[in-house]
Amino acid sequence: MIKSVEPLGFPWQTKDPFLFCAYHEDAYPKGNDQLGPDASLEGRAIGQDFQIKDGWRMYHGETVPGFPSHPHRGFETVTIVQKGLVDHADSLGAAGRFGNGDVQWMTAGKGVQHSEMFPLLNKKADNPFLLFQIWLNLPKKSKFVEPHFAMLWNENIPKIEVKDSNGNRSEVTVIVGSFDETKVDSPSPSSWASDNKNSVAIYTIKMEPNANLNLPATNIELNRSLYFFKGNDINIGGSSISKDHSIDLSNDVIEIKNGDTESHFLYLQGKPINEPTVQYGPFVMNSPEEIQAAMMDYQRTQFGGWPWPKHDQVHDESLGRFAKFADGTEVVK
Repeated sequence: MIKSVEPLGFPWQTKDPFLFCAYHEDAYPKGNDQLGPDASLEGRAIGQDFQIKDGWRMYHGETVPGFPSHPHRGFETVTIVQKGLVDHADSLGAAGRFGNGDVQWMTAGKGVQHSEMFPLLNKKADNPFLLFQIWLNLPKKSKFVEPHFAMLWNENIPKIEVKDSNGNRSEVTVIVGSFDETKVDSPSPSSWASDNKNSVAIYTIKMEPNANLNLPATNIELNRSLYFFKGNDINIGGSSISKDHSIDLSNDVIEIKNGDTESHFLYLQGKPINEPTVQYGPFVMNSPEEIQAAMMDYQRTQFGGWPWPKHDQVHDESLGRFAKFADGTEVVK
């Protein structure tokens, strides 16, 4: 059942068609009037704060934690926010505030700038934050598609409850792909995940203490990985595995036996693209020459420029969860 087991680093290493997964968990304090932390920033490398101090990081933010405007080309980001909120803005004019179970799916394609800031809206209590950002590659034929921005709202994402023979429960949240009799299509028309033959799946999984859960066998050769990030220990195929490990799985039925504490996982699956991959910072192409061209294009065009007043754009604190798309369509939750 198990091909290999590796400790989780930063970022999490993934298999083709995925590029990597960035996992961010921060225990942010209460917020201030600027939607940043109501705490001293002394001793932090502001603008480059990736070292956990007091349980949280500012990342590239100077006032509000997060990632001010930066470019991407040649791949997609799937951003799962289990706790906290993210303010999105991009060079297409799209914007949003999402979190607490929502997912954003952004196809960078030929090139886009976006910012991802983490506003701390609660001024009276802590602002816990937990985010996965999965980079999903695009095949060569799709590297220059038009950028695309989609929201998957928590209320609409399937959550499948599975009980084992002893009544212990597991919950599988299906971002994309199939599980049991539930199927979720990719929201991006140009994604590798949009073709069902590629069997791309992204789940988050929560298991009660002592629960058992079966992941079904696949009928084609796929890369399948399970990321065990919260809990104590599990058993797969007679092997005991502690948390903070990734497990590369075979294509057989996989039985996960949980230990005596609640456990949480991220599951990634897909048919490999099997093309050369060259990554340089925010660009992912098929050759060094294409990377050089991407850098020159960005320097020349800024991928459409930045239409927002600030590069670390945050939205009005009175707003709740919403999405404004490039065509002017708005959704308010």
